Amino acid sequence: MVMSEEIIVKHAMEASTDFLVYTGNFCGYCKALKRLLDGKGLTFTEHNFDEHPDYRTAVVQATGHRTVPVVFDIRSGQTMFIGGFDETNRYIRKTS
Repeated sequence: MVMSEEIIVKHAMEASTDFLVYTGNFCGYCKALKRLLDGKGLTFTEHNFDEHPDYRTAVVQATGHRTVPVVFDIRSGQTMFIGGFDETNRYIRKTS
């Protein structure tokens, strides 16, 4: 496993929530995502790229996703990459 994936897996294992979310400051989609998850009663652990810039490179390398938010479903004990806000919105509608 490459180092970039190890960081995500470590964060997922440390979280005791439904989702793992990477965000940035001044991100409207990040705010919308948090409102969406809160509104559905779903919990999340947030890591902010502006506060932890070293995480950004690792997450981009692991997922290929260059914008925020970056969302993982960790409810099943597996770390499943979903995507950004639009993908998560569709995913939540299908799984809720």
